[in-house]
Amino acid sequence: MTTRNVAAVDLGAESGRVILGRFNGKKLLLEEVHRFANRPITIHGHRFWNIASLWDETLAGLRKARQRAGSLDSIGVDTWGVDYGLVDRNGFLLGLPFQYRDQRTSTIMEQVCALIPRERIYARTGIQFLPFNTLFQLTAHEYQQPGTLAQAHRLLMIPDLFHNWLSGSMVSERTNASTTQCWDAVAGVWDVDLLTQLGLPTSMLPPVVEPGTSLGPVLAEWQDDLGSALVIAPATHDTGSAIAAAPVSSSDGWGYISSGTWSLVGVELPQPLISPEVLAANYTNEGGVFGTTRFLKNVMGLWLLQECQRQWARDGLTMDYETLLTDVAGVPAFAALVDPDDPRFLAPMNMPATMNAYLQEHGQEPLQAPAAFARCILESLVLRYCEVFRQMSVLTGKDIKGVHVLGGGARNAWLNQWLANALGIPVIAGPHEATAYGNALMQLVGLGDLQSLAEVRTAAQRTATRLFEPQATQHEAWQEAAGRFRVLTGTH
Repeated sequence: MTTRNVAAVDLGAESGRVILGRFNGKKLLLEEVHRFANRPITIHGHRFWNIASLWDETLAGLRKARQRAGSLDSIGVDTWGVDYGLVDRNGFLLGLPFQYRDQRTSTIMEQVCALIPRERIYARTGIQFLPFNTLFQLTAHEYQQPGTLAQAHRLLMIPDLFHNWLSGSMVSERTNASTTQCWDAVAGVWDVDLLTQLGLPTSMLPPVVEPGTSLGPVLAEWQDDLGSALVIAPATHDTGSAIAAAPVSSSDGWGYISSGTWSLVGVELPQPLISPEVLAANYTNEGGVFGTTRFLKNVMGLWLLQECQRQWARDGLTMDYETLLTDVAGVPAFAALVDPDDPRFLAPMNMPATMNAYLQEHGQEPLQAPAAFARCILESLVLRYCEVFRQMSVLTGKDIKGVHVLGGGARNAWLNQWLANALGIPVIAGPHEATAYGNALMQLVGLGDLQSLAEVRTAAQRTATRLFEPQATQHEAWQEAAGRFRVLTGTH
């Protein structure tokens, strides 16, 4: 076959990339052609996405991809979940999209659950209760700006918004719709009754399509720049795309961590797992490709380290990631531990100061050296991952025999080796660009080049990975630390 050229637009909470994928019928090769920062803005004390800047950078990257390839067969966009834009019938925004870390939802989850029991919400949606879920954002939106939701023709998740601006489509894609806590995970439809009970309009909810669906060619206004490429919805939730690219040969016995700003820790299931026990443990059932379910828990992730780096830069100390990781070796093991999921770490003004306040509250010495913060964060994340996988095995009844670390965290050798040591099982790191791989692979499904999950995973197995075997001599120290961590987090 002739080589397929696809452009994967991958927008993360920290940065965006446009990546050119070339597929020769067997192997998919990726080339990053454009990278740009994603810097949210603050107006009147509220956090918003700088959506115009992201759109401008996306177009710049797509132009580069087309120039590099000569022609593009398709384009697809993935982003983080839960956030949305409200548009009129012409696709014009009715306001800047809020950022999920905005404080407008700080008390909304409790208010909603006082009106509708958690058990009722979870039985339908199967989604982990987090204060920034779309359900709570919409409730906050209605409280703060009454009537705005009713004026909207469509609610579009962020990647759906970009697909609209590229092709004119006004649909949502299922993996991202499933993150909203407005989606019935069992029936596979919007939970209109839930929104109606909260007094939220439902006419704005768009039709929902499967990943790999063609949304039509790019609009005439972009064809001079982008040619006649099709716009194809990948798994538009970035974790959905990342897990699609997991280089596995079977559906059983493996767990995953999609590791970046957030860590999405989970397993792939054939259908949602919803029960009182799962609700009590606060696990989530998000849509995956080809009808699979991503059964997972959101863990705060490398956000803690990223925010420390930002604060140090504000204080005049620039600490790059590689230097930090090199210096970690000189810090004593398990000198300090935190619960990464403590709510105070969601959006603090000063992450190092917030961490030190936590440590002192829990009878630990405050930290000073950047490498000490880094070691504390990485070890605490590993212990949290272990706790999640242990609990997940109990809930699913499945043993986890290996873990795939996908995304940016796959480059962190400390994190991956420590995880193997702590769990006592192999950790397979990579691909680093799992989200872009999965995005491109599902575009190839939309183009008809790949037909099934098995074919997608076969292509994914041709990507580079690194194996971390557990070091038996280190396991006992991690077990002791896990005991301390359980006391610290109240899970003992």
